[in-house]
Amino acid sequence: MPKKRGREKHHNPEPFLADDDGAASVASKRRTKAKQHQADETPISSGMSAKILKQAQLQQREVEDDENRARNPNALSDITEEPHRLESDEDEDADEFGGFLDSRGEDEAFKVTSRMTKEIGKEYEKELGKAAVEEDERLLEAFLSKDAGPQLTLADLIVARIKENDSNVNPSNAGSDMRPLPKLDADTIEIFKGVGQFLKKYTAGKVPKPFKHIPSMNQWEDLLYLTEPENWSPNAMYQATRIFASNLTAKKVERFYKLILLPRVREDIRKNKRLHFALYQALKKSLYKPAAFFKGILLPLCESGTCNLREAVIVGSVLQKVSIPPLHSSVAVMKLADMEYCGTTSYFIKLLLEKKYALPFRVIDALVGHFMRFMNETRVMPVIWHQSLLAFVERYKNDILNEYKDNLRVLLQTQRHDLVTREIRRELDNSRSRGEKEDDLMSIASPDSVMIKPVEEDMFDIPEVPMEDD
Repeated sequence: MPKKRGREKHHNPEPFLADDDGAASVASKRRTKAKQHQADETPISSGMSAKILKQAQLQQREVEDDENRARNPNALSDITEEPHRLESDEDEDADEFGGFLDSRGEDEAFKVTSRMTKEIGKEYEKELGKAAVEEDERLLEAFLSKDAGPQLTLADLIVARIKENDSNVNPSNAGSDMRPLPKLDADTIEIFKGVGQFLKKYTAGKVPKPFKHIPSMNQWEDLLYLTEPENWSPNAMYQATRIFASNLTAKKVERFYKLILLPRVREDIRKNKRLHFALYQALKKSLYKPAAFFKGILLPLCESGTCNLREAVIVGSVLQKVSIPPLHSSVAVMKLADMEYCGTTSYFIKLLLEKKYALPFRVIDALVGHFMRFMNETRVMPVIWHQSLLAFVERYKNDILNEYKDNLRVLLQTQRHDLVTREIRRELDNSRSRGEKEDDLMSIASPDSVMIKPVEEDMFDIPEVPMEDD
């Protein structure tokens, strides 16, 4: 029974509240504060809300007018500076938010208006950034080739070879889709056509064994043609890249990259506006052989003259994430500098320069020649061109000849950018040239006349150590 009374006393809070006057007063104060807080949170009246909305619309129209004046000042020169007036009564415009508002309502209105103004400012900044990107894309498209033909694929080359060897190609020697078949054994054709049907739906798991034996066969291109690589799933393309990058020679895997992987990547980007993750992993795996990657993917992409900014950013992200041997990067930079300029070539040059490899002097001179080709360029250069020049000067300013620096200064007089050009000029002016030596600050601080004697120590001059007995 005592335990039962104890539990009842513990679960009943009334005796504690009734006997404790302090607790009751605290509870009453909390209820009072809660009621006061609810009273303070009265909703904004409809009139004040309408005024807030009108003020926000006024500010938004002013921002739009400023933007229109910046874009087309001639067309908007007749517009007066008087702000727009919304449809409203004259008596409501006596006060900024209406004369019927009290002080608390005005403060709340100003808070809401300031918040809306910040949101409008953010949207304005986004529009300005978007306009800058669109302008840069337009300038890049000015350097793209307009009459570039379609990119060749493995199927195009095999069909041309079959037609060249056998001019009498008839449907009896073709597949169900009227594709001419190479002169191979009927069983071999059936096996690899079945492998192609399997790779169309492949997602995960083991790859058929006949497909793994393709790299060791002489007619590997014809066998790949039978599997229809253009219809492989993205995961099958990744597995194929792993197999061929490991087992084929650099020359053969270069053809695989150029005729199969690169067209598939560009087609996926064109259709989906982004790249499938498995195909992105295939690009990263293709750098297992760097020479084949540059000769089969990067250089053909730039030589095509149709590489857009989206493709350049996706392929460039692979270059940023994967470590590349310095020798291969040096050769790639030199090839990019010597080829005909494309809109996105500067982007790849900038990425490779930012990896901060020790480039040979021959490559540095080739880069100087690459930039000097634009001395008499009448077209406006995109921002990425100026950024690539800045990256080159920042990293290799001490390895450029003095006469080449003078030529670059002359170039900066014709090709200018408001923000980037002054940084390039500063880097050129505050650096030494190739062949010049840095001043030996230590020799200046300590002249030869000052002799520093070494410290002489006497091995027998040992201080006395007190013993415990003392």
